[in-house]
Amino acid sequence: MSVAAMSTLTVDSPVRNRGRWLANIILVVLGIIFVVPIAWIVLSSINPAATVSMSIPDGVTFDNFAQVLTFNQSFLPLWNSAIISFGTAALTVVVGILAAYPLSRFNMRFQRGFLYSVLFGSCLPITALMVPVYAMFVQLRLLDSLLGVVLFMAATSLPMAIWMLKNFMDSVPVSLEEAAWVDGASPMRALAQIVLPLMRPGIGVVFIFVFTQAWGNFFVPFVLLFSAEKMPASVAIFQFFGNHGAVAYGQLAAFAMVYSVPILVLYLLMQRLTGSSFALAGGVKG
Repeated sequence: MSVAAMSTLTVDSPVRNRGRWLANIILVVLGIIFVVPIAWIVLSSINPAATVSMSIPDGVTFDNFAQVLTFNQSFLPLWNSAIISFGTAALTVVVGILAAYPLSRFNMRFQRGFLYSVLFGSCLPITALMVPVYAMFVQLRLLDSLLGVVLFMAATSLPMAIWMLKNFMDSVPVSLEEAAWVDGASPMRALAQIVLPLMRPGIGVVFIFVFTQAWGNFFVPFVLLFSAEKMPASVAIFQFFGNHGAVAYGQLAAFAMVYSVPILVLYLLMQRLTGSSFALAGGVKG
């Protein structure tokens, strides 16, 4: 065998093999950590004698779903969650686009300082804001109002949404808007007909991000809402925890599965509507 052929032969070092095995073990452990709670929810939802520990049920039953799928326990809270989440996501996206457009397209004197101020707003904890917000909502008579919850949650979601939308908007070539301006289009018309169609995946990402946060938010509706008929599903899930530590585990697991379906449907729908990447093909002449 020639020296050149021998030089192409390589042997994996023991250090590299140990690193690969360690990485595989870590991935397996992380996979188990994520799979075990999901498996508990699925198995407990069809278990007539579900407990806090995960076990294979002796028999399959759908009584837990039958007890959960009622108007007061599931449908009304899910409807309230849909109103709050869709309202928060839609308002955040609209206002975020209007705020991100001048930050992306125009050079302003205090732009960097403004952006960092916006970023600082996303770092403030909700618990620190609730006391002044509660006092303000008392004056504005927005307590126990779904509109008040939507406005507050949209305001807390705006800082991160502005940053994300600005980054997505920066990837759209300005030359496309300049061509539209030459043809007589106004900046708002260029934004609506040129920029927004090209950044649909980014808008979908921000919408899902804000919607998911609003859908799973427990603290804000719990503090600002009082009426049982206005409570979202994130707060209504608390009804399965009884007194003295008693928990209806089967019904809790069934409600958790029903509660997660809208998020999965929204994600699949957004993925189909927005596509997997930016559709800039054909936007610029070759």
